[in-house]
Amino acid sequence: MEIRSFLAFELPPEIKKTLSHISQEMRKTSLDVRWVKAGNIHLTMVFMGNVPVGHVEPIGEAAEKVCQLYGPFAISLKGAGVFSSRRNPRVLWTGMEGDLDRMSCFRDTLQKHLKPFGIKQEKRPFRPHLTIGRFRKGAKPGTHLDDLLLKYQDLTSPVCTLKELALFKSDLKPGGAVYSELKAWPLIGKI
Repeated sequence: MEIRSFLAFELPPEIKKTLSHISQEMRKTSLDVRWVKAGNIHLTMVFMGNVPVGHVEPIGEAAEKVCQLYGPFAISLKGAGVFSSRRNPRVLWTGMEGDLDRMSCFRDTLQKHLKPFGIKQEKRPFRPHLTIGRFRKGAKPGTHLDDLLLKYQDLTSPVCTLKELALFKSDLKPGGAVYSELKAWPLIGKI
């Protein structure tokens, strides 16, 4: 048996509150987007996909070792954007600023520790972001998207601290994904 899983940070209340507010505002646009429930937005470090149940415990032990090396991360929201391009957008996101270089090293260290379990390593540089919505295939964003990105280009939030990494299970349901936290580890290191 396998479970669909990922390692991520639960967002601090101040950031969740800001995201919830902007998500409600963005939903008023006519953009053809499947919106992510604000409560489901996490800062994903490693998406692992389907993992054999027998690997969950050792993956947790590997993640815990990395969390013992690194200390908490200070982060805040910064702007909004899209992945692929404005003309052919796939994902609408808010950006982040703060301890991003250290967080990038943390992600790389996690990936090294997960390699023995067959977890595919992300080759692209780490660009921390929070997915707010996914554009439907063939969506024509037009000027609505430009207006939206202009409106949120200066988006900020209070600086918050990420103190623990969690292992989440993702169950795909007709109404969208349902996430359950299986385990979490505090960041107690000096890096």
